[in-house]
Amino acid sequence: MTVPKLRRAIRAKAPGLAYERGLWEAGAEVVVGVDEVGRGAWAGPISVGAAVIPPDRRVYKVRDSKLLTEAEREALFERVAGWVRAWSVGHASPAECDELGMSEAQRLAARRAIAGLGLTPDAVLVDGNWDFVGGAQKIVGGDRLSLSIAAASVLAKVTRDRLMRRLASEFPYYNFEANKGYPCPVHKAALQAWGPSSVHRRSWVFMDHLVWNGIERHRRPGDQLDFGF
Repeated sequence: MTVPKLRRAIRAKAPGLAYERGLWEAGAEVVVGVDEVGRGAWAGPISVGAAVIPPDRRVYKVRDSKLLTEAEREALFERVAGWVRAWSVGHASPAECDELGMSEAQRLAARRAIAGLGLTPDAVLVDGNWDFVGGAQKIVGGDRLSLSIAAASVLAKVTRDRLMRRLASEFPYYNFEANKGYPCPVHKAALQAWGPSSVHRRSWVFMDHLVWNGIERHRRPGDQLDFGF
């Protein structure tokens, strides 16, 4: 699939290699960029992407996945997947999100992503101000500053979106093909009419006010509820 010409608004927002170069020059051979997607969704997994980019080859038009349209991300996916040295997306299921809480579920998805690379990281770069990997370098706005994190964000977002589109055929009422499990008026109306499905995160507090359809409301010990707003 041909990658479309970048829109004017995002042409100047290319992530760079400053963080990666600093680590390569310090002797780190395997530098992993890591990004998360799906934490704020009401349904589906939380997913973490991990990508190891080559130091000697560049691929253009990679941007933070949030800056790209769905069509742009899909067109870029195979190009990025074929360019990186290694990549993986780890998931934590809705049931694991309910049982563990979102923070621990995100750590679990990150461990699965790192394990799926087949390489031992020398250094890890994570987007944001929370090190959910352990021993990683935190970069606020990293998905717009670091090429390896931006690559991970595209791979994670497209992988999870494809999964949610597949789930849409099994759970047609919730419009997953459009909202990917995230909050929106149509999704909220479907929840109020039909209640949550088996792929919804049933420990979140907004579930208290919904119609229930025989699926048990999940509560962790101590009623430690996650908020979806």
